[in-house]
Amino acid sequence: MKYSNLFKTLILFSLFALLSCSKGNNDVFTSRKISFNSNWSFHLNDSIIDKDTIGSSTKWRTLNVPHDWSIEGKFDEKSPAGYGGGALNGGLGWYKKTFKVAVEDSSKVTSIIFDGVYRNSEVWVNGHYLGKRPNGYIGFQYEISPYLNYGDKNNEIIVKVDNSKQPNSRWYSGSGIFRNVWIETTDKLHVGQWGTYVTTPKVTAEKASVNFETTIQNQNSASKKATVTTTIFKEDTKVTSVTQNITIGANTNQTIKQSAEVETPILWSVEKPELYTAVTEIAVDDQMVDQYKTNFGIRDFKFDLNKGFILNGKQVKIKGVCMHHDLGPLGAAINTRAIERQLEILKEMGVNGIRTSHNPPAPELLDLCDKMGFIVMDEAFDMWKQTKTKYDYGNDWDKWHKKDLIDQLLRDRNHPSIFVWSIGNEIPEQWNENGVKIAKELAAITRQYDKTRPLTAAMNPPVNMNIDEVTLQFEKNNVSINPLAASGVLDLIGYNYAHQTYEHHLKNFPNTPFIATETTSGLQTRGYYDSVSDTIKKWPVSWDKKFEGGNPGNTVSAYDQVQTPWGSTHEATWKVIKKHDFLSGMYIWTGFDYIGEPTPYEWPSISSYFGIVDLAGFPKDVYYMYQSEWTDKTVLHIFPHWNWKAGQTVDVWAYYNKADEVELFLNGKSVGIRSKKGDDLHVMWRIPFQAGTLKAVSRKDGKTVLETEIKTAGNPDNLKLTADRSNIKADGNDLSFITVDILDAKGVLVPNANNEINFSLKGNGKIVGVCSGDPVSHEPYKGSKHTALNGKCLVIVQSTDKTGRLELTAKANGLKPATIVITAE
Repeated sequence: MKYSNLFKTLILFSLFALLSCSKGNNDVFTSRKISFNSNWSFHLNDSIIDKDTIGSSTKWRTLNVPHDWSIEGKFDEKSPAGYGGGALNGGLGWYKKTFKVAVEDSSKVTSIIFDGVYRNSEVWVNGHYLGKRPNGYIGFQYEISPYLNYGDKNNEIIVKVDNSKQPNSRWYSGSGIFRNVWIETTDKLHVGQWGTYVTTPKVTAEKASVNFETTIQNQNSASKKATVTTTIFKEDTKVTSVTQNITIGANTNQTIKQSAEVETPILWSVEKPELYTAVTEIAVDDQMVDQYKTNFGIRDFKFDLNKGFILNGKQVKIKGVCMHHDLGPLGAAINTRAIERQLEILKEMGVNGIRTSHNPPAPELLDLCDKMGFIVMDEAFDMWKQTKTKYDYGNDWDKWHKKDLIDQLLRDRNHPSIFVWSIGNEIPEQWNENGVKIAKELAAITRQYDKTRPLTAAMNPPVNMNIDEVTLQFEKNNVSINPLAASGVLDLIGYNYAHQTYEHHLKNFPNTPFIATETTSGLQTRGYYDSVSDTIKKWPVSWDKKFEGGNPGNTVSAYDQVQTPWGSTHEATWKVIKKHDFLSGMYIWTGFDYIGEPTPYEWPSISSYFGIVDLAGFPKDVYYMYQSEWTDKTVLHIFPHWNWKAGQTVDVWAYYNKADEVELFLNGKSVGIRSKKGDDLHVMWRIPFQAGTLKAVSRKDGKTVLETEIKTAGNPDNLKLTADRSNIKADGNDLSFITVDILDAKGVLVPNANNEINFSLKGNGKIVGVCSGDPVSHEPYKGSKHTALNGKCLVIVQSTDKTGRLELTAKANGLKPATIVITAE
C-alpha cells in the first residue's frame, strides 16, 4: 500500500476521533487499525527445487489476502493430507509485502495483526525475526516499531507458512494467510491488545450494571498521568459515561476497573440482538491520545438443571448447528459476506446456535453472530496432548496450549453471542485421569479470564454405552460414566451423539445441566433418492466399505434415513430434544457440508455428506423439516422430484406445519390424506409414478393453508440465473452468489440434469468460485466452468474497487444461455 494512502488514512481517523469526542457521535469512531490485505507477493515452494528457501530468483505473484493456496490446487487421490483433508495439498508458502511509514509515526507504536495463518507461521520485518505461531486458528500480533524505517525508505515484511507436514487435520484446513491482516498504530499510552473486558453482572428490565476492566499500556520512558473515560453508546446516542484519573508508571501495564448503570436496558436476544458500544478514551493534558471501541450486549442467562437454557427469563431451546471454517468453493480464505450468507440461510431454517467446531473462529463470524442473534459455543481444541493425526496440534500442545487458550478468551470474551466455552472435542484423554488433570488446568485458565459463561467439553459420549453395531440399541444395564464427565470440572455435560441416553441425563448427572454439543450425523446427497425407501439405510461398520443400499458413485439418498453408526437420523434426535425441558438444546453435525472428512474416507468423495445445506449453499430436503419445526413460517415441502420410470413405485414425503393434514393429488386425482401421528415429523405416500403434476394441499380445520406442486420436467432447454444480491459494494471484497438452474422449455427445473456450464464475466469483477455441491466432483472450485448437480450450480462473482456494471453469462451445449447484471456501487 502506498505511503500516502496508508498514513493519510490514519491521520483522518485521528481527526474523526476528535470530532466524535466533541459531538458524542457513535457514527465516526476512530479505528486504530487499517487493512493490510492488499498487494502481497506470494510464492509456493516446489518441495524438491526450493526446499525451505527464497532468494533473488524466486518467482512471485501478486495477490490480496485472505488467501488459501490449497483451494487453488487439484484434488489428488494420493495427497498426503488424505481424504480427511479434502485430498488437497498443503505445502510451504511465502508471502512478502513492502510498505512505507510516515516520519510522524516514529514516535508511535506500530504493530502487525494476523487474525489467523494456517499453519506454523514465522514472520520477519526488515530481516528481524518476530516469532512463530503453530496454531492456525488464533490471531496474534507483533510490535514492529523498533525495526521500521520511516519516511521514503521501504519496509519489507516476510511471512513463511509451513503446512507441508501432512496430515495435520481431520478436515480441510486450507493453507496460508487465510484471515485478515491489519496494521495498528497507537500512541505509546494506549489500551492494550484485547484490553477491555465488559460484563453485565446484574440485569433487570429496569436497570443493568455494566462493569469494565481495561488494561492500559504505557510504553513511554516516563510515568504518565491520564484520564480514562468510558462512554456507552446505543447506536449514535450516548447512554452514560464514567471517568477515572490514573497515574501509570513507565513501561508498565495497569488494569483499571470502572462501573456504570444503564437504565431500562434493551436486551440482547436471538430475536432482537441489540448491541451497545463502549468507547474507551485516554487523554493526557486534555488531549486524547487513544480511543478503543468494544461492542457488547446486555443479557441475563443461565443453564438450569430442569428447565434448560434460560435467556432474559425466557426458556429458549438451543437449535444449533456445528460449522467448520471453510466457505465451500472459496476454501478457507475468510470473506465476511460469505459467512453472512451462510448464517442467513441457517437463520431462515430456524437455527439459533452455532458451535465453532473445533477451533477459534474468524472474528468476523462472531461479529455477525452478535448482530444476527446466534447462541455460540466457542470451542478451543480438537485435541490436547494426544494427537489424532501424525502432525497435528498435539505436537505443539506443551509449549502453546496455555498461550493459545488465553488469547482466545481475551479476544472473544466481550461477544454477547458467546454463551458457552468448549475446551475440547472428542479428546482421547477424556477416558483417563490424565485427561481430568488437563481439563482442570484448562478450566482454571478459562475461569481466570471469564467467569460469566459455563464451560463444557464435547465428549463422545459422557456415558459409556454398550452399542450393538447392527441395531444401535442402548443397553440400559451397562452404563458407566466417562471420567471427564464424572470429574466435576465441567459446568455443562456435553454430549456428542448418544441420543439414546438423553432421557436419563438427570439420573446420570443429577447436579449438572445438559447440552448436546454434537448430534445426528445424518448423511445425504442433495437431489438423490431411492425410489422406494422403506428400508432404513445405515452406514456400514467398516470405514472402507461402500454404502449399504445406497446409490452408486458414493451418493446417498436424500430421504432422512441414512446415518452413521454413532449417530442418528435428523428426526430421531430432534424428537428426543424437543420432548424434555431439561434438554437445553443441540448442535447438529453439520449446518453446511464442508470440504474433507467425506465419511467414509473413500475416493472419489472429497467432501462431507453431513450438512443440512450442501457445499454450494443449496438446502437439502431435511432443511424443511427443521424449518417446519423451528420457525413460525408456514411450511409445506414435498419430495422427491417427479421424473421417474413409468410405473416405478416412489415414496413421497411431506414436511409441513400449521395444518391438520395434507392431501396429495397426482394429475388432479387424490391419492390420499395423511396426518402426523404422535411425534411424527413427516407424512408419506407410496405411489406408482405417472408423469405429470404432483400437488400437495395442507389444511387446518378444513381450510387450505398452503399448496405446492412438483411437475415432471422435459429435456433440458435453457439456463436461469438468480443472484442473491444484484447490488454489491465496489470494495474488492463483496460477493454476489448466483444460482444456475437448468430448466425445460416450460420453465420446470430438470432434476437429473448434470450439464457442464461455462461462465464469462464482463466488467470490473471476477469469478472467484464455482460449485454444484457434489461431494464426488473433482472439478476445481477456482475456474470458469463447472458441472451441475441435479439441475443446479453456483457461481460466485466478486467486485473490484471500481464501480460499474458486471455482466455474467452462462452457457451450456445445446441449451439457451442466460445473462444477469450485477451492479457494483
